[in-house]
Amino acid sequence: MDNLVFSNMLHRPARTAVSVLGIAVGVLLIVFTIGLSNGTMRERAAREANVGAEIFFRASGSLGISGSESFRLPIALKRSLEKIEGVQAVIPIGQTSVEADSNTGSRLIDGVNFAEYAETAGLAIIEGRAISDQNNEVLVDTGFQKQKKYKIGDTMKLWDRDFTVVGTYEPAAGARVKIPLNVMQQQLGGEDKASAFLIKVKSGFEPEQIAETLHNQFPDNQILLTKDLEELYMSSIPALGVFLDVVIGVAAVISALVVLLTMYTTVTERTRQIGIMKSLGMSNPKIAWTITQEALLISFFGIVGGILLTVILRFLLSKVTTLEVEISPLVLAITMAVGLLGGAVGGLYPALRAARLDAVEALSYE
Repeated sequence: MDNLVFSNMLHRPARTAVSVLGIAVGVLLIVFTIGLSNGTMRERAAREANVGAEIFFRASGSLGISGSESFRLPIALKRSLEKIEGVQAVIPIGQTSVEADSNTGSRLIDGVNFAEYAETAGLAIIEGRAISDQNNEVLVDTGFQKQKKYKIGDTMKLWDRDFTVVGTYEPAAGARVKIPLNVMQQQLGGEDKASAFLIKVKSGFEPEQIAETLHNQFPDNQILLTKDLEELYMSSIPALGVFLDVVIGVAAVISALVVLLTMYTTVTERTRQIGIMKSLGMSNPKIAWTITQEALLISFFGIVGGILLTVILRFLLSKVTTLEVEISPLVLAITMAVGLLGGAVGGLYPALRAARLDAVEALSYE
């Protein structure tokens, strides 16, 4: 039986290969789209949480973490926050989004007083020097430098003017590009203000305890624990889950239609062969199962091919961008289930049609 299934697949190798490729594209659509959205957000959340501070203090009404918030927190508020028991350090930062250097989309950048920010986040200059407070200078993390091929002394265009790359740092924390806070304040009309404060908690105090105190004393502001940033990022786009569900559904339909077309054509071409098998005593269930096995095998090879394509595309993407593609076991399991279900559904009608063929009519089929 297995030999018959494989011989049927190899009878038309080009058609089988095209069918496998069609299913692979559907699988790629699922795995890559979900992996890109989840991986990018998780990677960004991990960097935002890797700032050495346990609490993220923002102005009331802030939505998501897109860099679109105005500078509304006065720097003078830092003194009041530092007086709270259990607070070790308060670091004002600015965050804004600028046009990406590829002219597509946007990029988040940080405005910081680098000395105090680096002390809290544990950053170290790897090459070059730190940014100075009043100059149009930028620091980039080493991962960003590697992807964009920046060298010390190169320029980066922000707000239609050139900023000089003066150094690189590790580890990645917050936005990948950092400029002086004073320069960002002047650019955005937020002198003596910040868009957020990073709050580091003293040893022996619980971040939740300090966060509750901050809520009580500053009820009109947002208090976020940095360890919760990943959950915030994942829920920051409400329609994302619906979009991903639609992608999975579309990919399943594509797989089912590819298999249906392939197997229907196969059954039509093998009508005479099916008549011979019936005349030799093969039962209807065995004939239907043979067709179904072929459909499932084509689906399986398509799934494996789609996963391999995703891995290759992720590798190539990592060479030219800083985007992350997450390939999780759960997504792979869902993809496998969706792909095989699509193959089974697509092969169902051709299998039943083959089983119902009349042996005499099939033998006389030209």
